[in-house]
Amino acid sequence: MPEVPSKNVGLDLLRVTEAAAVAAGRWIGLGNPHGAHSTATMAVTEMLGSININGQIIIGEEGRLGEHTALDSGTTVGTGIGSALDVVVDPIDGTKLVVNGLPGAISLVGVAPRGTMWTPPPDAIYMDKIVVDREAAEALVPECMDAPAAWTLALVARVKNKPVRDLTVVVLNRPRHHDLIEEIRAVGARILLRSEGDAEGALEAAISGTGADILMGIGGVSEGVIAACAVKAVGGAMLARLSPQSEEEENFVREADVDGERIRNCQDLVASDDVFFAATGITSSRLLKSIRYEGKHVETHSLLLRGETGTIRFIQAEHIIDE
Repeated sequence: MPEVPSKNVGLDLLRVTEAAAVAAGRWIGLGNPHGAHSTATMAVTEMLGSININGQIIIGEEGRLGEHTALDSGTTVGTGIGSALDVVVDPIDGTKLVVNGLPGAISLVGVAPRGTMWTPPPDAIYMDKIVVDREAAEALVPECMDAPAAWTLALVARVKNKPVRDLTVVVLNRPRHHDLIEEIRAVGARILLRSEGDAEGALEAAISGTGADILMGIGGVSEGVIAACAVKAVGGAMLARLSPQSEEEENFVREADVDGERIRNCQDLVASDDVFFAATGITSSRLLKSIRYEGKHVETHSLLLRGETGTIRFIQAEHIIDE
């Protein structure tokens, strides 16, 4: 039976995302994505190493960045004392947003008991996803993945007791989504186009009251598994399926002997309710305010979710830093 994480691990995870945000915030608007992500990654690595867990990175940085870091897949993190946990982390979800001074960038981390997170093929990069909050969870059925967008939106609108035109859909602004965007617009629903921040967009759709009703479209596999931690914790629903965007990626998935056509739900991605998720804002978003520096003081705004209790905590903190 998998070990259950300590109820105090959530605050430790919060320190991880806060450290990443404090490090990344100094790069806002400076146009240096490598510097921003490297600095945030070092901060995450150092803070994870101080936490009393026996953690293992399930999906590492090498898939997202195309280079190796201290947060590669299979890396052991934590002091080795405490619960054995699967760990997914992204020091910056939306690096380009940070370096261009644009809204929507956050740092995030999720953990669950060892062996309960789905481990994708190492070279699988893209995944098709649909995410809704707990109010619309019953509407999300596997058929939604292959159905026209209008059909899925009608199901969500029905359970939310509102017309389709009052729905707001989060979609990454990519050429691959041209047809999807046209379908959504054809039925009159509003669209929030995001240039980056796949996981943050899923958070908006999963947490009630953000103004977003559903996330649709193809994004990163790692961001999908991280998002599943949050979706599971708040009682939302998610469907996902690998969606290779090149012949090379398709061959990798086939050689890994993984059913690339399988539609996975939240339980398939994170098979435990003992999940924790933490995020800290770097630049402002619908959920979290931007980090703010005042001399030696830094103000952060974070989100902490605990699956076992369904608790959602918004936490404002002030830190004293030495520079």
